[in-house]
Amino acid sequence: MSGGIFPSSLLTAKSAEYDKVRGLDTGADDYITKPFGVLELLSRVRAVLRRTDKSAAHGQTVLSYEGVTLDTRRHSVTSDGESCSLTNKEFELLHYLLKNIDIVLTRDNLMENVWGFDYGGESRTIDIHIKSLRRKLGQQGTIIKTIRSVGYKVGK
Repeated sequence: MSGGIFPSSLLTAKSAEYDKVRGLDTGADDYITKPFGVLELLSRVRAVLRRTDKSAAHGQTVLSYEGVTLDTRRHSVTSDGESCSLTNKEFELLHYLLKNIDIVLTRDNLMENVWGFDYGGESRTIDIHIKSLRRKLGQQGTIIKTIRSVGYKVGK
């Protein structure tokens, strides 16, 4: 197993529960048994990539913008020096927005990268979470800009 910061997956024909438990207990992040579908494999790869925090791998665990500070190691957020109590999804959403300052993120992009799946329908989930996040950030909630008919961004 890798034992480092990079995730590892096992792709094997051994499908007994004992083999799966042994593989996961020795350090694998995922255990995929043959036969498998290509769509399932791609979905698992995307899931592993989402779990791999590139900023933490490069030592960047604190992201800040205009009075909002997010610390991934402490799983904490402050706004204007005051602690903010966020749900896990609000934290992940803010984290993703702060990693992409000045980039307009579509609802589809946010749904895929924060919630972990594609959603082809109309959903207000993103809008509701953004509204709640803005409220919890107080005055600093204005850092999250709405780009009408497109999505959201943090920045000017």
